[in-house]
Amino acid sequence: MNVSRPIRARIFPAAIQHNYRVAKAKAPDSRAWAVIKADAYGHGQMRVAEALRSEADGFALLECENAVALRAAGFRHPILLLEGIFSEADARQVVAHDLHAAVHCVEQIDMLAAHCTAEHTLNLHLKINSGMNRLGFDERTLPQAWASLEKIPSLNLSLMTHFANADDALGVNWQLARFRLLAGVWRGPVSLGNSAAILRHPEGHGDWVRPGIMLYGGSPFADTLADTFGLQAAMALESRIIAVQQIAPGERVGYGGLFVAEQAMRIGIVACGYADGYPRSAPTGTPIAVAGRMSRTLGRVSMDMLACDLSHIPEAGLGSPVTLWGPGEAGNVPAEAVAAAAGTIAYELFCALSPRVPVETVSVAS
Repeated sequence: MNVSRPIRARIFPAAIQHNYRVAKAKAPDSRAWAVIKADAYGHGQMRVAEALRSEADGFALLECENAVALRAAGFRHPILLLEGIFSEADARQVVAHDLHAAVHCVEQIDMLAAHCTAEHTLNLHLKINSGMNRLGFDERTLPQAWASLEKIPSLNLSLMTHFANADDALGVNWQLARFRLLAGVWRGPVSLGNSAAILRHPEGHGDWVRPGIMLYGGSPFADTLADTFGLQAAMALESRIIAVQQIAPGERVGYGGLFVAEQAMRIGIVACGYADGYPRSAPTGTPIAVAGRMSRTLGRVSMDMLACDLSHIPEAGLGSPVTLWGPGEAGNVPAEAVAAAAGTIAYELFCALSPRVPVETVSVAS
């Protein structure tokens, strides 16, 4: 791992603990799956799981091998495979390690049933397609799913669905209506609310909620920053100024010369580029913090470097700290603001963090 180049990411486990508690407070009648898929949204699966070992009601992820790794590390919590199983080998692991599995097609149910005995209770979560149209059963396929489930000798069953519009004006009620129609007389447990539903739609919580982006201090809403909900950023991406240039009016900056100076300027070059996970799509004007003051990027982001405006920060120079996003030494830059400028969402920023970026865990008592 690179340790000489000044870029680094810092992860704050105390913030993750705090955000999980916010989710629980927002959905006081629900248990909460801590969603740690995609290497915990780039924050590190084991790092986040350890932060929540004494907090989480359960963990939710995608890959069976990652669930087994949690079991090997001593986690006895319920662990849910959000996309279910992908093979017979996965089915065997679900039984062997007492995992929970979503089922969204009959083939998954049949594979799991084939490896289940009367001595083992399967924990399955029947995925209902209430309008997202990615995974799950609808009115045409649900009868076959029920028929297959009836063949399992010992079964704990929940129903689940996923909201497509919990973060926008359309909301969740249209999907809730369809979910209830498809669920029929079902009175058992249900898992419904994602981060957006947890924060704005109490009618869409259910017995289990699934906090994802909010767990990492990101807002699921394009128009609202995370701190509005009392969430704390769990990642800071930081670097330093590695060069300073003086440019005259009319001079250009970076590949393609996309930024043209209208006046004499002082610019800083930062050791961070798209190979580190910073979005290449981030245009001139994307917020950045340098030496305790807010500034902006200039021109096109390159593989290993980007430029920023130092004209109004005379105290900044070679070695000055820079915050790309999060609560860094140089200042706080909301990840949502960087993402909005780049035409993406904070989820993608976190997940895109490059393996070449050193990651430090900030140990703070919870």
